[in-house]
Amino acid sequence: MAKIKTVFTCQDCGYQTAKWLGKCPDCNQWNSFSEEDSIKPLSSKGSPKSIAGRESKPKTISQVEVEKVERYQTSIGEFDRVMGGGVTIGSLTLIGGEPGIGKSTIVMEVCGKLLSNYKNEKILYVSGEESESQVAQRSKRLGVNNENFYIYNETCWQNVLAQVKELKPKFLVLDSIQTTHSNQVDSAAGTLTQIREVTYELMNYAKSYDLTCFIIGHVTKEGQIAGPKVLEHMVDTVIYFEGDQLGQYRMLRVMKNRFGNTNEVGIFEMQEKGLVEIKNPSQYFLEQSLDGSFGRSLTCILEGTRSLFVEIQALVVENKFAQGRRTTQGLDSNRVALLVAVIDKYLGIPLSYNDIYVNVVGGIKLTTRENDLSVIASLLSSYHGTAVPSDTIFLGEVGLTGEVRSVPMMEIRLKEIAQMNYRRVVTSKRAAADFKGKYKVELVGIEKASELNNLLFK
Repeated sequence: MAKIKTVFTCQDCGYQTAKWLGKCPDCNQWNSFSEEDSIKPLSSKGSPKSIAGRESKPKTISQVEVEKVERYQTSIGEFDRVMGGGVTIGSLTLIGGEPGIGKSTIVMEVCGKLLSNYKNEKILYVSGEESESQVAQRSKRLGVNNENFYIYNETCWQNVLAQVKELKPKFLVLDSIQTTHSNQVDSAAGTLTQIREVTYELMNYAKSYDLTCFIIGHVTKEGQIAGPKVLEHMVDTVIYFEGDQLGQYRMLRVMKNRFGNTNEVGIFEMQEKGLVEIKNPSQYFLEQSLDGSFGRSLTCILEGTRSLFVEIQALVVENKFAQGRRTTQGLDSNRVALLVAVIDKYLGIPLSYNDIYVNVVGGIKLTTRENDLSVIASLLSSYHGTAVPSDTIFLGEVGLTGEVRSVPMMEIRLKEIAQMNYRRVVTSKRAAADFKGKYKVELVGIEKASELNNLLFK
């Protein structure tokens, strides 16, 4: 006989309490508690099973056999690189993104490529949000019309598991995890308990029978995947699909990958027939730049193992009436304010009295600091009304004392810069001395940010 007890569970961290609380004492989130029925047995007999459902004992490192990771190739170069070289057999991949960004589209295209490359394998696409007719219509539009592609409209996990056991597919797509519920848990679909239970059952089955799973997840208004953080801990790979819904470009960014490098990014273009990979993303970020225009400069960033050339634009406008305005897109506004203060202090230019607008072309977001010199160069170019040479790359971090510091992974960047036929790199004095003469590019080393003004505009 089971005892039914009502508890309040935090939907962010899973903290449970007997009464409702406005603020979670564990994760400090407000209004995150929901009431759930918790069924606990009066007595517990037997030990929990392992993930594989079999008995296991501790082993020494010499007794453990290292298994070779086998992968499926999708023939989508951007997707395979983000996944670490292909889709790993028996892995769980969580794909999150805003509504309408193209999560179902990219998964459908991956399914089509897998069916083309591995004709004897089966794929079960479980949709809890769209009807079978809607999914079939989209799959035909994307060119996925294979007899081994099965569509199933269901939200109950027990029914999904029964079909998986009957069809025995090699790939399973769950769209989405927030709409799937287990009838063994007395709570609404999408709650912490339901997501945790369904994901755990799916993980147990997938690891035991080498079922490769793609899980589509919703995101909150903050951009994080909705549901408990334990969901991201349980899966093998976490991918975010980003981009402007009004634009045609999308970015596939990996945040966690047990079988490959993290912080990789793949870039796609949304067209009428689906997503098309962009093999030269630097051209996408720079293709529409105007020659001779001022207020722009180039920098080289690293996204995982890939070097990308990004254009940073700045606009400095005289403000005669109120406090100077700061507007940024793709950059931290606090970082831009810090660099403006450095210009004011060490270059003697009263930039803080002006309205300042800074933009990263292409919608990419820069979180590292190797672009500090490029931001300052763009601001100075707009202030003086003089263009920066388009064959110059700026690489360097700027400190509060005005010094220019080196950036990591300099060799990878310089190799790519030389291949793209850029002529000059403005960087720190130390980096210029370390790599002088190694690449067919002129290295200009500066010790202070104040030297940048004399170098470009005097």
